[in-house]
Amino acid sequence: MSTINNTRYFFNETFKSLRRNRLLSIATLSTVTICILILGAAVLLTINAGNFMNRLESDLEMMVFVEDSLDKSDLQDLGQEIKNIPGVKTVQFISKDQALTNLQSKFDEKEYDLKKTVGDNPLPNSFEVKAQNPQDVAQIAKQIFKLEGVYKINYGQGLVERLFKITRWVRIISIVLIILLAMGAIFLIATTIRLAIFARRKEIYLMKLIGATDWFVRWPFFIEGIFLGSVGALLAVILLAIGYGTLVNNMQTAVFFIPLVKNPTMLLEIYLALFAAGAVLGCLGTGISLNRFLDV
Repeated sequence: MSTINNTRYFFNETFKSLRRNRLLSIATLSTVTICILILGAAVLLTINAGNFMNRLESDLEMMVFVEDSLDKSDLQDLGQEIKNIPGVKTVQFISKDQALTNLQSKFDEKEYDLKKTVGDNPLPNSFEVKAQNPQDVAQIAKQIFKLEGVYKINYGQGLVERLFKITRWVRIISIVLIILLAMGAIFLIATTIRLAIFARRKEIYLMKLIGATDWFVRWPFFIEGIFLGSVGALLAVILLAIGYGTLVNNMQTAVFFIPLVKNPTMLLEIYLALFAAGAVLGCLGTGISLNRFLDV
């Protein structure tokens, strides 16, 4: 019975404090909602940017052009040597005739016969090579270039380096932004709880005089912080889910070539994590405020 009475008391005191500081509570709730909303948008942006960059990286391939003097046996041996290089994922041979056919297929005008225009096929035999780890493309290309019979390798050298640099900076900036937003939410909740403690300082002093334990005094403030964080996060998740769902539907028709994350399970996990993050931020903000401003 004592536990039930204590629990009822804790929640009564929590909602009294919220009503007493209703303007500040509403302001904090709104700000926490905005912080979690921006935080969620940053998380979704980071995930989608990472997904897009990973897709670009996975599409990286090397075109290994070989000398015309190599016969069929030499080509087979060279292909096997390339496969044996550590880090190579796939190797596909493309004959000069296949290369010309592929080039012909890129022309819209079917009447245009590329073979008649160029006469003797000037294209070389080649190998299309993909690496297991896109980061190893440049290193693997150097090893392939040392093989006998290889005279040129094309993998967009300058573009690859810039792509990896952009990918790295996008991830760093996203992580820094997420950390700053989380710290902002903690600061706001801590400020709200500090003001609630200041408004009830005499009551807290009297409670301590009659023998109230530290945690008996602390619990209403913890519930208040968790409530503000959780409700703010819930509102943010609802707004984020509606906004992101609308964005995905519009992007599918307008900019279909940009792959957005739309896995329901993954999105549900993100939304649940954001809701939990709101409660955790509320708890952290309350803990910081209690430790600094509540002398119990």
